[in-house]
This record gives sequence, structure tokens and C-alpha cells, in this order.
Amino acid sequence: MGAKKPYVVAFLIQATYAGNVLLSKAAFNAGMSTFVFVFYRQFAGTLFLLPFAIVFERKSPNPLSMAIFCKIFMLAFLGITLSLNVYGVALVYTSANLGATTINCLPVTTFAFAVLLGMEKVNIRTAPGIAKVAGIVVCMAGVAVLAFYKGAHLKPLVHHGLEFGHGNRDHHDHVSSAKRMLGCFLLLVSSMCWGLWLVLQAQILNIYPSKLAFTSLQCLSSAIQSFLLAVAFKRDLRDWKLAWNVRLLSVLYCGILVTGLAYYLQTWVVSMKGPVFLAMTTPLCLIMTILGSMFVLGEVINLGSVLGGVLLVISLYSVLWGKSKEERMENQLLPVQDEEKSTDLKETEASIAKPTSLAQNM
Repeated sequence: MGAKKPYVVAFLIQATYAGNVLLSKAAFNAGMSTFVFVFYRQFAGTLFLLPFAIVFERKSPNPLSMAIFCKIFMLAFLGITLSLNVYGVALVYTSANLGATTINCLPVTTFAFAVLLGMEKVNIRTAPGIAKVAGIVVCMAGVAVLAFYKGAHLKPLVHHGLEFGHGNRDHHDHVSSAKRMLGCFLLLVSSMCWGLWLVLQAQILNIYPSKLAFTSLQCLSSAIQSFLLAVAFKRDLRDWKLAWNVRLLSVLYCGILVTGLAYYLQTWVVSMKGPVFLAMTTPLCLIMTILGSMFVLGEVINLGSVLGGVLLVISLYSVLWGKSKEERMENQLLPVQDEEKSTDLKETEASIAKPTSLAQNM
């Protein structure tokens, strides 16, 4: 189970993110401000995580210097505050399916940033290297199909799905093409910020490996940043009110399960398998979002979404196969390298022992 644990955790993370996309879209359609929503979810996540960090890592041997805290603060702004606020505005202009679809650019951006920063190596002369590159190309093809090809409409499996707000199902039809293009661009920007965030997380975790404290500090920093941003754009108290409706449900779900739990699990997966591994599991979020739209919301799904989803799943397994194959090859080389080092050590000891024995004979 130990070897399979990162795969299971990655699946749970993407399932949580799928619920995040659906509930966030429902809250925005119900009239909730994107800036206020991001603050509330980060605040809820901080309240959930901070006590655990204080209890379990108060005696952590890893000191938190001002330089490390500043890096965490800026990382939170890039990957959480900026990414989530841009993503929220983009969701208002687009749909839940398109939001989950565009985020599938994440494997491409993360892989590119990881290669540029020297965290990921590609050897196109080997089968694993070819599989990784092919997976990225297929991923790009899948995103292109999802973005530019709609195809025939598939009949919804549920004709009376749950609706939140007003006109949730027909919202995408009423959005102008200009706003839809702006929404797609903002989704791409959010994906790039998210990809760079994953890569930089791995670097900071190398110097500050306290994962729970690291996640809590990011949530706290983002909550402060998001509050200042929300106050700047939304000063009407009516925009800040929460009631027993989908707004409160979305805040609690996204704050506790996504910001609190999923972000912590994400840092664990990144430290275990690297940022590219986690990024390549994002197609699972799209598949689950499409299924959630069909079964829960009763939305109409296009043939292009299905074909694009199939390509993304193929790309996922292609890259995962390449990475697992490389890990096996590296593990096979380790015993050989250890044996060579042991042989060299014995030869060195023997060469040292010879002059000593000669001196004793004299």
C-alpha cells in the first residue's frame, strides 16, 4: 500500500477539487462576490489548519526565518490569492466544465516550469522520456479539442438536476463571446500561476519541510491578502453576508476540505513524487466535474468534452508510465552503484594496509 499511497491521495485531491469547481460556480451564480468568497474560504481553511499546526509542529526542528516566511508569503500570493481570484472571475464569465477543462493546461505549464528550473529531466533517447513528451503533446491535443470542438449534445442523464441561484443551467448560453474569450484567457493565467506555484512549493519544502506549518502559513498569508483585496473591491456589507444556503456550503467545503485538507495533502504528494506527478492527475478533476454536471446538475455535455477527456486520460497514463519506468531504472542502478563504491572502498583499504604491513615486517 505504501507505493500506491501517493496515487490514492492524488485521486482524493482531484475529487475534492471537482467538488470545489461545482460548488464555486454555484455560489457565483447565486450572486456571491468572487473576492469575498476567496477570503472566506481561506479564512475557514486557516481556522481549520492552524490548531493542528500549533499542536503537532510547535516543537518542529525546522526554524522559520524571516527569509523563509517572506518566500511563503509571496508564494501564497502567487498560487492562492492571485490564482483563485483570477479563476473566480473567469468562472463568472464561463462555465464549470470549461473551468475544469482549462485547468488541464496545468500539466503542460508545470512540466515546462519544472524543466526550466532543472527539477524535471527529459531524455528523449529513452522510452520513458518519449512517453513523457508524448503525454504532454496528447494533453495539449486534448485541451485543444475541449476548447475548439463542441460536437453533438449528449442527453443529460438527470433531467431535473439541482439548480442554485438563477439561470445556472443556461448561464453559459447568455455569456457574450467577448466575455467568454476573456474568461478563457483568465483561466489560462490562473493555470500558469498554479503550475508555477506547484514547482516553487517543491523548492521551499526542501528548506522548510514542515508540511503542516507550511500549509497553514500559506493559508494565513492568503487570508490576509484576500481580505485586503475584497475590502478594496466590495465595501457593501450585503456582499459579505452569509446565510444557510449554497454560499455557506461552498465556503465551508472549499475552506475546510480544499484549502485545509487538500492543500496539505498536495504538499505531501509534491514532496513525495514531485510537482509534475500531481499536475498530471488534473484530468481526473475534469472527468469527475463532467460526471458531477451530468448526474447532479443535469447539464448538457458536448461530444467534444468526452473526446477531450479521453485524450487527457491517455496523456495522464502516458506520463505516469514514463515516470514510474524512470524510477524503476534508477532503483535498479542504485545497487550497482553501491556495489561499485564498496569495491572501491575495499581496494582503498587494501592499498593502505600494504604499506602498514611492510613497515611492520621491517
